[in-house]
Amino acid sequence: MTATELSPQLDPVLDPDLGPSADPAPGPGRPRGLGTGPAPRAAAGTPPWDSWRDLPAAQQPAWPDRPALRAVTADLAGYPALVAAGECDRLRARLAAAARGEAFLLQGGDCAETFDGISEQRIHSKLQVILQMAAILAYAVSVPVVTVGRLAGQYAKPRSRPTETRGGLSLPVYRGDAVNAAAFTPAARTPDPERLKRLYHASAATLNVIRSWVSDGGADLRDAHERNRDFVGLSPAGEHYRQLVDATDEALRFLSACGVDSGLLRTTEFFTSHEALLLDYESALVRPDPRTGARYDTSAHMLWIGERTRQPGGAHIAFAAGIRNPIGVKLGPATTADEALELIDLLDPEREPGRLTFITRMGADRITDVLPDLVRRVTDSGAQVVWVCDPMHGNTFEAPSGHKTRSLATILAEVKGFFEVHRALGTHPGGLHLELTGDHVTECLGGADEVLPHDLYDRYETACDPRLNRSQSLDLAFLVAEIHRSGGSGEGTAPARHRW
Repeated sequence: MTATELSPQLDPVLDPDLGPSADPAPGPGRPRGLGTGPAPRAAAGTPPWDSWRDLPAAQQPAWPDRPALRAVTADLAGYPALVAAGECDRLRARLAAAARGEAFLLQGGDCAETFDGISEQRIHSKLQVILQMAAILAYAVSVPVVTVGRLAGQYAKPRSRPTETRGGLSLPVYRGDAVNAAAFTPAARTPDPERLKRLYHASAATLNVIRSWVSDGGADLRDAHERNRDFVGLSPAGEHYRQLVDATDEALRFLSACGVDSGLLRTTEFFTSHEALLLDYESALVRPDPRTGARYDTSAHMLWIGERTRQPGGAHIAFAAGIRNPIGVKLGPATTADEALELIDLLDPEREPGRLTFITRMGADRITDVLPDLVRRVTDSGAQVVWVCDPMHGNTFEAPSGHKTRSLATILAEVKGFFEVHRALGTHPGGLHLELTGDHVTECLGGADEVLPHDLYDRYETACDPRLNRSQSLDLAFLVAEIHRSGGSGEGTAPARHRW
């Protein structure tokens, strides 16, 4: 692989005619509170919100039919918002608590959602495993757990190369169902703007399932605890986890005896997030909040900017700077403290807790070397960011079978290093960012119900990168809980038969 192939690809400046720079015309069903009045004026000295259109944008598809793209984004601009500004504000307040050390973020879901993968059962299974993990972690970390899904919008992925070659035939790389299809044919791989409408409708359907699940009592911590008890009864490492489950049970009984068994235990808030990658789509869903004049990307509550698109002079950072949603930024092992401080100046100039989350993806073998200087310099600057560990992306390797995979042991090692760094510096390890599913796939190795290399052939179903299955996700939550409660040493956290 050449240096050019490894570096982020900066696409030509996006078509300035794409997407509205003024407010869209009212669409049917537009929720009140996300109106269509005149665009708010930018503060003196600040660029207009859509100044990102004049900047190079990395990782954008080469749409072959620009007029069709303009028509699609014009339609999207008239569609109802998917989330409300007030919901985004509420998440920002929860993340502000995490930045102060008073909460913990659990962010998880598919590497890449697929249109064919939408079903009520699959969505419920992801929600349930995230809530079960939250119930485990809440007791261990002794602060509220903020649950955010990589759901209802994670349909596009950045790629290392713009094309893929098989048998002498080169075609555009698969960039996620929002752009093209995975089948290796010219028709399937041609970027199709109509897929952006499918992205919107798929996200709306998923949000409907999430909201009904929460309102119908699916987000009840007591039910999640009972499911965890069932898991412990069946897990090969169940006896090792039982002490934590029993202690959680005692805590819930105590809260119930004190009368704390209403809304606090029955309903958990659930927010959505995805990578803000396809700027034509994201900008079409920007709406002004008439309460404040601030602009929100109403495609999700929280957006993050990836490692390949976080160039300070690029369109993605400029776009994120112009919206009020909570923003995450992925930081890899090559990130310098000066780069992190520049991102803070661009995205959080007011130093507002809850506005900015740094999601570190260092790799298990690098995190204790690289992270301390970043945390120290950012803390010394006075910024209050949420520090979150993504232990997935820095630990991917190719199995002998040719499958991309990850080992639960290595994932846990990066999490352990993350906690160790923050303990040594006296700062707060603010959360985890995971690729997982509630299904019984065989994509990552290890776990108490162990997945071995030859098992990768059984149920390797991911559209892109390997995910933890339900059992591995809960294993990780129990082990992280033990690391936290043991003071970060991690010694003896895994049963002797399961040194993952």
